[in-house]
Amino acid sequence: MDTSPNEGHIIVHEDYPSLAAAVARLRAAGRSVALVTTMGALHSGHQELIRQASRDGRTSVVVSIFVNPLQFGPHEDFTRYPRDLETDVAKSREAGADLVFAPSVDEMYPSGGAGVVTIVPGPLGDELEGRSRPGHFAGVLTVVGKLLNMVKPDRIYFGEKDYQQLVLVRSMSVDLNMGVEVIGVPTRRDPDGLALSSRNRYLTCEQRTAALALSQALKAAAAAASGGPRASLEAAHEALAVQPEVVPDYVELRTANLAPYSGGTDARLLIAARVGTTRLIDNAHLSFPETS
Repeated sequence: MDTSPNEGHIIVHEDYPSLAAAVARLRAAGRSVALVTTMGALHSGHQELIRQASRDGRTSVVVSIFVNPLQFGPHEDFTRYPRDLETDVAKSREAGADLVFAPSVDEMYPSGGAGVVTIVPGPLGDELEGRSRPGHFAGVLTVVGKLLNMVKPDRIYFGEKDYQQLVLVRSMSVDLNMGVEVIGVPTRRDPDGLALSSRNRYLTCEQRTAALALSQALKAAAAAASGGPRASLEAAHEALAVQPEVVPDYVELRTANLAPYSGGTDARLLIAARVGTTRLIDNAHLSFPETS
């Protein structure tokens, strides 16, 4: 079914056949197709992905809005995850999207939760975020894989804030011969440095102030990078320790592909922490001297 409740020229597709027909019409008109996958609760970071996807003027952008139950653990916030389709569609339209795909759980998983065939992310899926959220990346890759099969885009866009997700989707595209270009877009931040996230709305004013410790830790690590990896890690831990309400889960240096870091001039520092009951992540590229 297609619906268009006051969304101007953008059409919301709720089922795969109508989506596929709409994408086919775009292809017939000579358009390339880009996909931006979201769970709704759109913010300016999502809108930047849409703008990047549509910037050449020859690309039509499909935005998916689907709160994916497979990527939530038993004690995570699936039921309270914010849902406001009308607002999300308006923000998609404002940023330049052409189509919105907003399926139900039954549309995405017609065989039901117990019968879903999933994509196994490999060893990296059990590290970092996967260590704290078992099964999370199987859920992410499964829904992204399904959406890629449905839309068949030329390109798909992800924010670098969810860096592990970006790396795993790139690996999936290559390993499963999906033929889609996976593009990472730099993390969007509020003026004070906090990385934009749909979960930021769960923070109280005091917790939001405390959460700035994550971005401040990344800045401190970058400032200390001339002293090498150990100095960067020490600086990051010290910055996090300033805020007792911030409880780190991990602070790790990895390579660009998230292999264990064992030396070299380039690394990715990844941080996860709880602020109250809200779990936040952030990351940054670091450059070390040649002698590191």
